[in-house]
Amino acid sequence: MPYEPPTHTVERSLRATTGARTVAGVDEVGRGAWAGPVTVCAAVTGLRKPPEGLTDSKLLTPRRRAELAPLLKSWVTAYGLGHASPQEIDELGMTAALRLAAVRALAGLPVRPDAVILDGKHDYLGQPWKVRTVIKGDQSCIAVAAASVIAKVHRDRMMAELGAESEEYTDFAFDANAGYPSPVHRAALEERGPTPQHRLSWAYLDALPRWQHLKKVRFSAEAAALESGGQLGFDF
Repeated sequence: MPYEPPTHTVERSLRATTGARTVAGVDEVGRGAWAGPVTVCAAVTGLRKPPEGLTDSKLLTPRRRAELAPLLKSWVTAYGLGHASPQEIDELGMTAALRLAAVRALAGLPVRPDAVILDGKHDYLGQPWKVRTVIKGDQSCIAVAAASVIAKVHRDRMMAELGAESEEYTDFAFDANAGYPSPVHRAALEERGPTPQHRLSWAYLDALPRWQHLKKVRFSAEAAALESGGQLGFDF
């Protein structure tokens, strides 16, 4: 399906209106997974023309993402990756965990950016960062699109390596589902229960009577309802 390539329009606007010299694009992956970390990439690209075919990682095939990621890593001015673990997600909630991962990603850049373009409509970074939120920024903004591809490929590889490192994770097929809901993943959970890589505050445990005693409750009912939107996404 044809799509409009991303541009530097938002970055140029930020430079013109705020005087920002260094602008980072920020995107996350793993928000809707049942297992594994949430991963954030911060990418600084300047105003150069990106590699051909760059767009939101979800619009690319796994093969094309894998081809683009190393090209992007050498093309960007700088990038940083940050993660929040399943345990941190359970303890803090998704919004705070996203902020933690994003701050870690931004801290990995050699220069603190003057402004941040954040994919989506909610600013989970907040002060002291100067943030411009952009709905579907991973499709329209070059820096955010680059961050989305780097983050997706990196996290997918992390999850795939889990199965290779330990038989404990083999039955969950993380190499195929990256920790997201899938028939194989669901069946393994029912049979074996959650692993240390699983988020124990997630609602999927409500459908697993045998393992419900492991569920962690860290939020009020109101807060849990607000977080539930992040538990139902599919982006693999």
